[in-house]
Amino acid sequence: MSGVAPAEEVVSAPAWTSGRATLALALGGLLLLCLPLVLGSYLLSIATLILYLAFVGQAWNVMMGFAGQLSLGHALYVGIGAYVSGGLFFHYGLSPWLGMWVAIAAAVAVGVGIGALAFRFGISGVYFALLTIAAGEFTRVAFDHWDWVGGPAGLFLKVAQRDQVDLRDFRGPPSMYYYAALVLAVLGFVVCRALLRSRAGFFWQAIREDERAAQSLGINSFRWKLYAIAVSAAMTGLGGVFWAFYTNSLFPEQTFNMGRSLEIMLAPIIGGIGTLGGPIVGALVLSVLGEGSTEALGALGLEMPGMKQVIYGFLLLLTVLFLPQGIWPALRRDVDHGSR
Repeated sequence: MSGVAPAEEVVSAPAWTSGRATLALALGGLLLLCLPLVLGSYLLSIATLILYLAFVGQAWNVMMGFAGQLSLGHALYVGIGAYVSGGLFFHYGLSPWLGMWVAIAAAVAVGVGIGALAFRFGISGVYFALLTIAAGEFTRVAFDHWDWVGGPAGLFLKVAQRDQVDLRDFRGPPSMYYYAALVLAVLGFVVCRALLRSRAGFFWQAIREDERAAQSLGINSFRWKLYAIAVSAAMTGLGGVFWAFYTNSLFPEQTFNMGRSLEIMLAPIIGGIGTLGGPIVGALVLSVLGEGSTEALGALGLEMPGMKQVIYGFLLLLTVLFLPQGIWPALRRDVDHGSR
């Protein structure tokens, strides 16, 4: 598939045992751990957003970058994870640590249901992508008319005290959510790296490159594509749980919005589809330029609604024209050439 990094580039990883890589990793980890000590509340919220987008970008990357199944409706799984965990907490006081598993199971069930329906009837490519949009829109309309989740008026999670850390109910100051997002981003990277080097990763790449050839080699493409959707939906649903307790308010129009799905997709697309570093780099570039442009215009006294989306579109255009495999593969090639 064009725009996806070659398999050998994806599977090969930096030399983690080398002194330079180890030092860079240690310094980067130390910097991330110390950020809440030096950043203000606004910049900390941007850092949290970057880490969140990196995590859900990894989740989308499993489905598209690894297995080649294009989803344009991943906000569906964010919404299900958010509403299931948030609803159980709001109505029954169920801890998000328990509601998280119910939310993940619900997201996986929906994802596998959509995938089974599509693949059983031979729906793939652009038609599968359209099906994911339709599923997201159908769910948005359904939740808009469901009183248990608040309908169009929204679901608001109770916040007793945000100055003190309450791990049981996942309540606390902004720094707590930053560290939670950091854990998610690291977890997503580690899980995806392990998957990419496993039998599942090789099977997914084979299906991505040529599904018929993969089937001729004995790979059950139906089953392995469903596995990819299940993993992707589970990770995205977990991201939805985080998002619900971070924002404390959920509205169907916003949660299932197509724009949220595009935001999830753009990080790995701009950073590099099918790569491990792509979602991280893409999330960083998107958030810094998007929020930076908004702040710069605000400082100049200019209000331009939708400027962030214009920046996103411009970045996507530049990436497609000049870096079709994304920013991360180009950076890696430059680093590799410079170290020789």
